[in-house]
Amino acid sequence: MYKFIKAYFIQTVILIASLQYTPLISAEEIVELIPDDPIIQSQAEPSVQEKLITSEAFSILGTPKYTADFQHFDYVNPAAPKGGTLRRAIVANFDNFNRFSSRGAPEQNSGELYDTLFTMSEDEDGSYYPLIALSATHPADYQWAEVKLNPAATFNDGVPVTAQDVEFSFHKFMTEGVLQYRTYYQNVTIKALDQETVRIELPEPDREKMIGLLSGLKILPQHFWQYHRLDDPLPFPPLGGAAYRVGDYKLGQYAQYVRVPDYWAKDLPVNVGQNNFDTIRYEYYLDDNVALEAFKAGAYDLRVEAQPKYWFTQYHGDNFDKHYIIKQESPVTAAPDSRWLAFNLQKPIFTDIRVRQAISLAFDFAWLNRTFYYDSFQRPMSYFENTPYAATGLPDQQELELLKPYQGTIPDSVFSSTYQLPPSSGDGFNRENLLKARDLLAQAGWIIQDQQLINQQTKQPFTFELLVYMGASLQYVIPFQQNLKRLGIDMQISAIDYSQLNARLRKRDYDMMPTIYYAYPFPSTSLRIVWGSDYLNSSWNSSGLHNQAIDSLIEQIGENQSHTQQLISLGRALDRVLTHEYAMIPMWYPRYIRYAYWHKISMPAIKPKNTLGIGSWWYDNQKAQTLPSDRR
Repeated sequence: MYKFIKAYFIQTVILIASLQYTPLISAEEIVELIPDDPIIQSQAEPSVQEKLITSEAFSILGTPKYTADFQHFDYVNPAAPKGGTLRRAIVANFDNFNRFSSRGAPEQNSGELYDTLFTMSEDEDGSYYPLIALSATHPADYQWAEVKLNPAATFNDGVPVTAQDVEFSFHKFMTEGVLQYRTYYQNVTIKALDQETVRIELPEPDREKMIGLLSGLKILPQHFWQYHRLDDPLPFPPLGGAAYRVGDYKLGQYAQYVRVPDYWAKDLPVNVGQNNFDTIRYEYYLDDNVALEAFKAGAYDLRVEAQPKYWFTQYHGDNFDKHYIIKQESPVTAAPDSRWLAFNLQKPIFTDIRVRQAISLAFDFAWLNRTFYYDSFQRPMSYFENTPYAATGLPDQQELELLKPYQGTIPDSVFSSTYQLPPSSGDGFNRENLLKARDLLAQAGWIIQDQQLINQQTKQPFTFELLVYMGASLQYVIPFQQNLKRLGIDMQISAIDYSQLNARLRKRDYDMMPTIYYAYPFPSTSLRIVWGSDYLNSSWNSSGLHNQAIDSLIEQIGENQSHTQQLISLGRALDRVLTHEYAMIPMWYPRYIRYAYWHKISMPAIKPKNTLGIGSWWYDNQKAQTLPSDRR
């Protein structure tokens, strides 16, 4: 509920189940079970001896950091006091509490009302520890697993969590979830063997698919959800099973989550020192400028600042001088979430790659970064930025061997050049890049006539729509529009509200729109949901880019998760294909994570590796006494 920097990997199950939305939840990923048990008799084939593995922790990279007897994560304060309120802000709107609905605008934290079988550690890249589950037993090929549930697990109404609830949850997502979910888990079965044991069977061995279910399937209470459809909006809060439930709320304005005092898992090692606030209140704003002023006035307690200009020009005044508001910044050193402008490749006007290259050249990052953003941003040149999987230079021999079977399917430039958009001089004119763009457009059959770019054959003008959210900061839009106008291109800007944006995104009813590409610290087959042909209608694939090379490379990535060097080569090869298609224009990612909070919050001395660890922060009554009485 508290993770506002997306931790690295997008968990396959959560991602597919909520494909209709742009999630704010922390990205996670699929992990490998750790073998520790001797050979025992297989329950699948009693006549055949096979080695079974039982584990209480998973890690995809090496072994889990924490042993089976660990008491708490290192990045928490196990003695943190409980109490107080944390107030947050969200710039959006909401009209229901069902994160998985295919319609409407859900409250953005409503997916966190449910726990999973295993839960993540925030200071490791892909390690998971028991939550609803106690352990999982499976053969080496991961074709099936039997999961033992914690007999103490209950939903928020005190009703026990059973294997039947796990079976029901999977069936619910398979019958009423999005089509992509049903496609991904086709022919998978989950069956309750008794009250506390559930068996998962795959049609064929698939390590990632299995562990995606173990670590990502939200467990729903059957006695509530059997009376409600998962694909319909829910105008009131559902029964949950996690550390917080919804208390007070007003649709579109605020949602107040209250800590469940008798939450069954509060003393589990994964929860010790966490979930410390009695109340977490989310105020919804339609405009970020209004939200900023509200923060400075004390209307809410914590703000992550995405706009450098605000950070350098607006974060001052008496409340800062008196240290009522504390400013912090941390450098970004790991794989970052990055912002891009996605072409909708289903639109004929963007079919020619030279057109996409030309429009990309018109985006003057150097000038924008200096003029509006105080040189606070870096420009991504890879979909694996800040990782060993980012393609640099020319492809080496191993990469070439991976790419050659797709020669003719992928751009020739993949084999002969490095993806790099030439920087402008930063003077605001962008002359050299616009000249290159003009030549590319001419090669693609577009000519200037009466100061307007028209298609030489159809005589149709070059015009398209940029779709944006009306509450977002849009400083880059007008300069980009002006540069395109110098090329004779008419880019129309449509700023719409959150509900309309969601609806048009789902229908792919747009020409171009900004998108966030969430961080991948290493490649896995969950990339198929973002780029795979089978998931083309997913709202995660903003551009709609797909081809045989991408599909094949992602499949090979899944087969080589444990082969370090081969995975590096596959990641770089895939990166080359994705970038050289020019399906999206790279915008930026921050050099620093900047945030500010009112001086009534304390946090552990050790920060987790992958997030700011807000779940381990607490209300500090002693600090609060130093604030004015109306700000405590």
